Amino acid sequence: MSKPEQPLLTVRDLRKHFPIVGGFFSRVVGHVRAVDGVSFELREGECLGLVGESGSGKTTVGRTILRALEPTAGEILFRLDGQSVDVAHAPPDRLKALRRHMQMIFQDPYSSLNPRMTVLDIIGEPLLVHGVRRRREREERVRELLAQVGLKPQHLRRYPHAFSGGQRQRIGIARALALHPKLIVADEPVSALDVSVQAQVLNLLADLQERLGLTYLFIAHDLSVVRHICDRVAVMYAGRLVELADVDRLYACPKHPYTEALLSAVPVPDPARRPHRILLSGEVADPSHPPSGCTFHPRCRYAQAECSVEVPELREIEPGRFVRCLLAEQLALAGRPD
Repeated sequence: MSKPEQPLLTVRDLRKHFPIVGGFFSRVVGHVRAVDGVSFELREGECLGLVGESGSGKTTVGRTILRALEPTAGEILFRLDGQSVDVAHAPPDRLKALRRHMQMIFQDPYSSLNPRMTVLDIIGEPLLVHGVRRRREREERVRELLAQVGLKPQHLRRYPHAFSGGQRQRIGIARALALHPKLIVADEPVSALDVSVQAQVLNLLADLQERLGLTYLFIAHDLSVVRHICDRVAVMYAGRLVELADVDRLYACPKHPYTEALLSAVPVPDPARRPHRILLSGEVADPSHPPSGCTFHPRCRYAQAECSVEVPELREIEPGRFVRCLLAEQLALAGRPD
């Protein structure tokens, strides 16, 4: 599938800092740097995986792109009708129009659906908000969406409690598709599901992307899941991107020690093979008090003296490959080409 030169989404130096309030007068005494200078591009028709440990800032990036959270700084340029619109600074009336084209699939299919609303009302709500007032018209669109995600018309009048986790996530996917969006932010859409159901939902997402020309920002912590659906992978650690590359190149030959450690945790479906597991010492860097130099250096087994002093920049070491590591060209890291 050919990709246009101009990206659909361009994120530049995105930051989201949450204030820390303390003291008798409730003054701001610090900030949690949940997202601290993230930049990437997303081409139309592409699936970009955003991976990392819990607390790395992945979900905050996704919610900030959609303005569910207000960005502290940076640009979020979304291409619409040949023009780039800065979502980060769009006024409320403009933002509502933009949200027709940018939707989200939530992680938990149990808490993301209103238990007091029927499937018809849940999926039809975005249509109602954006001006589709005739109930019959909404019902016809909802029936069409149910068919697209593999559910039946008789499910229309049922409530969320009557469905399994996989079926509820299909309802969430149908809701995200209601307004014909261009971009979908999928926030760990299969992590709360059984393994057998995960494969079905992933196949559905891939099929919908091909049929409808969708663009995904796919947030996950499981690299084995990401490999089956994504074109490129961006690895986050402590609010920053540390590596960005095509999925095959990243799996075969990682360039950042954190990526190597994440890949070593991917299970191998062969009991005869026992890959070496890299266990990281310590905890994820505290985003309110990040360490000096490279934020990963306290847990990195390759760290040198300069790593604790010099702050590495995200730089392009190969065409289309970006790494935030001072030693990227010197290290020979183990990948997972299988």
